[in-house]
Amino acid sequence: MPNGKKRSSKDLNNPLVSFLKGAAVYVLIGLAALIFFANLSGSVEQSKEVPISKIIADIKEGKVDKLHVEGEKVIADYKDASSNATSRKEPGDSIYQILKNADVDSQSVQIEVKDLSWQQSWISILSGVLPIALMVVFFFMIFRQAKDGANGIFSFGQSRARVFSKDSPQVKFSDVAGVDEAKRELQEVVEFLKTPEKFKALGARIPKGVLMVGPSGVGKTLLARAVAGEAGVPFFSIAGSEFMEMLVGVGAARVRDMFAQAKKGAPAIIFIDEIESIGRARGMGMGGGHDEREQTLNQILVEMDGFSQNDLVIVIGATNRPDLLDPALVRPGRFDRRVTLNLPDLEERKRIIGLHMQGKPFTKEVSIEKLARRTSGFSGADLANMLNEAAILAARENKTAIDQIDLEEAATKEKLGPERRHLVSEADRKLSAYHEAGHAVVGHFLPHIDPVHRISIVSRGMSGGHTMFPPTEDRSNETRSRLIEQIAAALGGQAAEKLIFDDISTGASSDIKVATEVARAMVTEYGMSPIGPINLAPTMVFGAWRGSDNGGEMSPELHAVVDKEVRKLLDQGFSTALNVVKKHKAKLDKVAKKLLEVETLDGDQFAKIVGKKVVA
Repeated sequence: MPNGKKRSSKDLNNPLVSFLKGAAVYVLIGLAALIFFANLSGSVEQSKEVPISKIIADIKEGKVDKLHVEGEKVIADYKDASSNATSRKEPGDSIYQILKNADVDSQSVQIEVKDLSWQQSWISILSGVLPIALMVVFFFMIFRQAKDGANGIFSFGQSRARVFSKDSPQVKFSDVAGVDEAKRELQEVVEFLKTPEKFKALGARIPKGVLMVGPSGVGKTLLARAVAGEAGVPFFSIAGSEFMEMLVGVGAARVRDMFAQAKKGAPAIIFIDEIESIGRARGMGMGGGHDEREQTLNQILVEMDGFSQNDLVIVIGATNRPDLLDPALVRPGRFDRRVTLNLPDLEERKRIIGLHMQGKPFTKEVSIEKLARRTSGFSGADLANMLNEAAILAARENKTAIDQIDLEEAATKEKLGPERRHLVSEADRKLSAYHEAGHAVVGHFLPHIDPVHRISIVSRGMSGGHTMFPPTEDRSNETRSRLIEQIAAALGGQAAEKLIFDDISTGASSDIKVATEVARAMVTEYGMSPIGPINLAPTMVFGAWRGSDNGGEMSPELHAVVDKEVRKLLDQGFSTALNVVKKHKAKLDKVAKKLLEVETLDGDQFAKIVGKKVVA
């Protein structure tokens, strides 16, 4: 019997079976309707309707061979067999009486009379009953499909959470690399779920919720699944946006249903990804207090308050925008713990790369150390995708192992996009070569800028070329000297254009944007200008942007001062860049010439042209 039930359930969920069942119902309804209306209207003959007097006249002339009488309808078959005619007589009149009144001998024509009294009775009954029966069957099937369907109208209030049971393939902490501090924090949650008695004996309260905060791709979802895998408990996973629906009250109903399911399967973990989509601070929505999102949030707060110490259900939320969350959601007693996940540092990148290199063949020249240094700023998801992309590139070239060239191309593609090989005029190639050479030369001769790793004039994404300065070490802070030199390096391409062509191009637009953002942050956030240590960056408070932390917009006078200081920093950076390219014009020309020949230079090739970099 279990096998039979499983097979039946499988067949029931088969889309083809469901489609055929629905189609069969509609075909049957359609056939019944056709039969009914065919009977109701009678037989349709290929004949013309004429007055009964015309048929009587034709009988007198001997043209008619036979009469068919069906109720009130009279059909005349003509002797030439090329045509017939249809007419109607008065109800209750006999065809014989009609012929007699017209002085026509009934023996002069064959007459066939069909008794339709029983058919008329059935038609009368069906005409009243069949439409009602068809409507009942139709609505019954509609409601049954709506109820059985996963997205039917009766399932709006049901939870959309995906459930990973104890029997599902488990993710363990060993499958997650590069987040050791977060794993230590979450190890206690695992212990809470596995041995709650140990903590209760000491009077410890089991945390109701854990909020994981970090940028996209750092492993929040994977880590939450690892907690469930280590604890051996069911894992309910849902995105915050899946609670929302166009019908009011659906979100709250789904919250209730999900928490009810989790309590039945306790101990269990509920994981809500992108929790800011429903956990946003109340009052920020367009619908005010009656906003559907706020009703959903209120229900989550109620459910988390309703947990008893014996429920053993822990809610894990994940977000990359903790500043948007409602204070009531993140207070102790709801999300008791906050686990912050940052982009992996050098050592963590090594472990992540080593984990994802398993099962892939690499050449001996591939160095995890070098690759980890090359990928500063990459998340765990970026690293996994990079190694997968490298394997695809190697397979495309029919290689037996992944080499350093594949990894370098994959890393560049991950951040900048694929190459765009298209015809470019020689003038544009020369402009791009000097532009990228300007970035590289300025960065090389400024002591606080990291060494050049790669220069290319091959278009990628929206850029016509790129120059890369990956950090040689992980930094948590930046100095004023380094930021000023970053502005100069960003404007180095435009400075080279000005020096060589005595003109500038639109190719520097993204560089200007980066330089302006750095300069404005120095003035408004970091206190690195004569204005002093004051935060003037716009912040968002309950849906309204404001200019400073003192509660109001910046005055026009203060705004002018900020713009003036930003302008000073940009002018200083451009002046520095222009002086560097003027001083080292010969090396600038060599780098540009080499780029025109080979299109791409790595750090070692660049160093052979300009010499060894002096680092501050």
